[in-house]
Amino acid sequence: MKQETILKNLLKVGLLSIAICFGLLFYNIANYTFAKYQARYDSQTGIPYEISMHNRLNELECLTKNIYYEAGNEPFEGKVAVAQVTLNRVQSGTFPKSICGVVYQKNKFYEKVVCQFSWYCDSPSKLKVVNRGLYNESKDVAEKVLFENYRLRSLEQAIYYHADYINPGWKKTRITKIGHHIFYRG
Repeated sequence: MKQETILKNLLKVGLLSIAICFGLLFYNIANYTFAKYQARYDSQTGIPYEISMHNRLNELECLTKNIYYEAGNEPFEGKVAVAQVTLNRVQSGTFPKSICGVVYQKNKFYEKVVCQFSWYCDSPSKLKVVNRGLYNESKDVAEKVLFENYRLRSLEQAIYYHADYINPGWKKTRITKIGHHIFYRG
């Protein structure tokens, strides 16, 4: 009788051990799968990690061009601000979901085509990099913002900006002025 009780207890312990092992196994598989799913998108930029290096470099080039043509002569902070607005638009849900999509977005208002960034509508085929130093600075800023998540805290909600020498008559909430650009909330 005593041996039978010991065997039953050993069997219970063995089954419990097996159940714990399977539980841990399923827990680890679920955590791995969830972590893998979570890691597919960069939480700051929204760029999928799994897209090809070519596409990541293409997004970097689009951001670099936008910084260069919009804020090439601006100080570092002005370049970051333009980059950050571009990425804020990607994450906003109301603009295209890629950097290149945002940079090259065109809309039609009252039979007139309007670009989100004026340099693109001003004959993009004729645009050339005139100052390689400023272009390289723009690329450095693009890399910092895109891959190192460098941000200006004051512009976390900035979606729009314009040059300080124009007045578009927007009824948007002004955030700040950096260099020759005035930044607004969405």
